[in-house]
Amino acid sequence: MVNHSLLTPEQFEQLLPLAAAWAEEQETRILAAGTPLNPAHLADASRLGVIKPERVRLLAVISIPAPDDPLLRAAGEATGLISPLTAGLTLRHGIFIRGDLIEDRRLIAHELVHTAQYERFGSVAAFLRQYLSECLTVGYPTAPLEQEAIVRSGKLFES
Repeated sequence: MVNHSLLTPEQFEQLLPLAAAWAEEQETRILAAGTPLNPAHLADASRLGVIKPERVRLLAVISIPAPDDPLLRAAGEATGLISPLTAGLTLRHGIFIRGDLIEDRRLIAHELVHTAQYERFGSVAAFLRQYLSECLTVGYPTAPLEQEAIVRSGKLFES
């Protein structure tokens, strides 16, 4: 199930609670310092199935922060989930967006699909278990939850 070249199943199980705790801490940070969705983003969120779009906050950052924990940071880098090129990162209702892309409505829509996925899974830990497992087995760009975000956000802007 887990790509042994990146993490053993045991390492995955050890890192998952750390990843969930980090994600929840970052969500709290974003909810406290971020800005609410504007009317266009609220409409997009509703169309994309976000149950609580009024809770979502965006936080513009120079670059997406990586975890301080060395093992968690290394896992994020190894999977390609967090790098200097990462444009956005959704942590349930908190979304980091690189400041130079804060006006990118398509990117925000993509991240809002991830918010809807978190809501569907019911918890940060449950979402991360599935999402990270997919990224480790089939790779980030082809992971089913990532593909869902790509397709659903893309359809929002089709004429």
